[in-house]
Amino acid sequence: MAGALRGWGCRELLLLLLLLGMQRGARAGQIRYSVQEELDKGSFVGNIAKDLGLEPQELAERGVRIISRGRTQLFALNPGSGSLVTAGRIDREELCAQSARCLVNFNILVENKMKIYGIEVEIIDINDNFPRFRDEEVKVKVSENAATGTRLVLPFARDADVGVNSLQSYQLSSNIHFSLDEKSGSDGQKYPELVLEQPLDREKAAVHDLLLTALDGGDPVLSSTTHIRVMVLDANDNAPQFTRSEYRVSVPENIAVGTRLLTLTATDPDEGINGKLTYSFRNEEDKISQTFQLDSNLGGISTVQSLDYEESRFYLMEVVAQDGGALLASATVLVTVQDVNDNVPEMILTSLASSVSEDCLPGTVIALFSVHDGDSGENGEIACSISGNLPFKLEKSVDNYYHLLTTRTLDREEISEYNITLTVIDRGNPPLSTENHISLKVADVNDNPPIFPHTSYSTYIPENNPRGISIFSVTANDPDSGNNAQVTYSLAKDTFQGMPLSSFISINSDTGVLYALSSFDYEQVRDLQLWVTASDNGDPPLSSNVSLSLFMLDQNDNTPEILYPTLPTDGSTGVELAPRSAELGYLVTKVVAVDRDSGQNAWLSYRLLKASEPGLFMVGLHTGEVRTARALLDRDALKQSLVVAVQDHGQPPLSATVTLTVAVADSIPDVLADLGNLEPSADPDDSSLTLYLVVAVAVVSCVFLAFVIILLALRLRRWHTSCLHQASGGGLAGVPTSHFVGVDGVQAFLQTYSHEVCLTADSGKSHLIFPQPNYADTLISQESCGKSEPLLISEKINVNEGLEVVQVSFLS
Repeated sequence: MAGALRGWGCRELLLLLLLLGMQRGARAGQIRYSVQEELDKGSFVGNIAKDLGLEPQELAERGVRIISRGRTQLFALNPGSGSLVTAGRIDREELCAQSARCLVNFNILVENKMKIYGIEVEIIDINDNFPRFRDEEVKVKVSENAATGTRLVLPFARDADVGVNSLQSYQLSSNIHFSLDEKSGSDGQKYPELVLEQPLDREKAAVHDLLLTALDGGDPVLSSTTHIRVMVLDANDNAPQFTRSEYRVSVPENIAVGTRLLTLTATDPDEGINGKLTYSFRNEEDKISQTFQLDSNLGGISTVQSLDYEESRFYLMEVVAQDGGALLASATVLVTVQDVNDNVPEMILTSLASSVSEDCLPGTVIALFSVHDGDSGENGEIACSISGNLPFKLEKSVDNYYHLLTTRTLDREEISEYNITLTVIDRGNPPLSTENHISLKVADVNDNPPIFPHTSYSTYIPENNPRGISIFSVTANDPDSGNNAQVTYSLAKDTFQGMPLSSFISINSDTGVLYALSSFDYEQVRDLQLWVTASDNGDPPLSSNVSLSLFMLDQNDNTPEILYPTLPTDGSTGVELAPRSAELGYLVTKVVAVDRDSGQNAWLSYRLLKASEPGLFMVGLHTGEVRTARALLDRDALKQSLVVAVQDHGQPPLSATVTLTVAVADSIPDVLADLGNLEPSADPDDSSLTLYLVVAVAVVSCVFLAFVIILLALRLRRWHTSCLHQASGGGLAGVPTSHFVGVDGVQAFLQTYSHEVCLTADSGKSHLIFPQPNYADTLISQESCGKSEPLLISEKINVNEGLEVVQVSFLS
């Protein structure tokens, strides 16, 4: 027995003593039981019927029941077995918490005896609760320079069970820096502590993760864990360090302002203010601070103004990182600027000719210019070209200089000005180009003579033109310019009719207008050929000629000239002979006339103006033949006087008249006999007729005298005119001179032609009257003659009525 007791612990001995006490108490009047917690409902607690000295069936008979004191009934009576059983699951920790003993007291009433028995049931703990920490994770801080042996308080665990089922010990996960120690409090609670075994280095391990386990003494052993995170507090024992000692970055020069180029990274193993780094430039130049901006917190470098490769191709700067403890580190930053094709090629004209002579030789230098591109590489490689198909080319000289040359001779008359576009383009991507426009004028050279639009000209001038009138205008064009295109006109030196041409025609040297210096006569000058010269004012001058034909237009300025019959020169009167046996249509004579005009102005028509015997003779309208209009009668007068008018067709028409005397007889002797035998008649009518005849003879004598004087004057004028015509090669040389044969002072043609003339006496005046066109061939009556327009008026005669026929015969 003693050996068995030695193996028991204090807890087991305590439970044994309690059990013995309960048994003694029961015998003293109180019944005690014990039961484990967490038993199912109806579990056996004790044989209450036996302990009351009753049989099981007596419990119901005697009215045995449990009397509670206002608390939940934990137990119940089983009348069938007479046992005390659990009324439900019992949780000791809920009833008694952490009390060493958990006792439940209640009474049992035996109603028939009115006797009460005290019942005490001890709830025996079982290991049904795990040790529990309040937090699943606990953070513990310790300085990295803490001394070895430093103790850190850890959270403790609690276990709802008691006795051996309660918390018994702690365990710590394996590590080299910390160990676990336990301390017991006055309440018997055990408190764990960490003990620093080796120095800490936050930069190597800033956090140490440990696992603390709490164990109870139950069977089986229950446990729980908590995560202990040991935070090593920093001490400024590390200087900042950059990831690289030198940073290089290459960026294009057209990068946008504000773009971050790179971010410097410096590290400091310290933490807090000791690990907070500040970035700055060290000994930066003004150009660096004006171009770049450094983020003092993040270490990023960005641009604050645009970069220019042509201004600076790289930037070298030093950046410092400093922590809160004044420890620092430095790094070099090299920013290389990449060239971008952002510079347009430049063209600088060094020398430029504003004009060039059109006769310049190929290869003449027009301009000298240089090109430049601020970019580099392909972006700075330049090519020059000329747009269009122009007679120019580019030739490279030294360095970046180019010559602009002509490739062929120029022609100002074809193109007087060139607009040359010089294009300079680089080889960037995309390429940039520059255009320069050059205006080049071609200076004129006198290489073109004046040119007339036509090879020859012709014009017409009406004769009798006023002197100084403009007759024609010629114009020559010279494609040159300036003085080389100023044209001067002149007439080629020539003669006409033995006189200088300049005495007939002149020309305005500036306008080319020709003027007539004399009045031309178509009958003397039909046409005029001359040459007009157009000369420019170049050096030497160039000229060209053109022929000009001036044709005279005839005007009706010449009256018809009667060639036959001609007026006698010896004062006699020519007489045409008409035999009395002449029948109708007998050709008496023919009036021959010419007109020195031409064309319509020379078309002649013949008309009978007057006749002493109307209706006896007629005149051919176009032939001028005088024929009998009827057969001659014995009563017809011996002498017939005819007035024939010759008229042209000009506007206005001109005319001439001739008086014919026709003797009605078979022969000349008969004419003379008839004239001698004319005796006055005894008839009163005959005496009256005689008076008229005497008056008529007197008048005719006067008229004849005047006629002879006029005839002489006309002859002298005709002789003078013929002399002029012979001198000029013109005239009417082909007309033969009339020959007359005189018979008693009267001349006659060998062949007789008769011409009718109508002589009337009207108001004391004698008139020669042309008949109207309707009466061109035959003078019908005296009345018709009276209606005709008088064209020639003779001397006054004192004859009131009657008609005298004067006949003049011409013999050829």
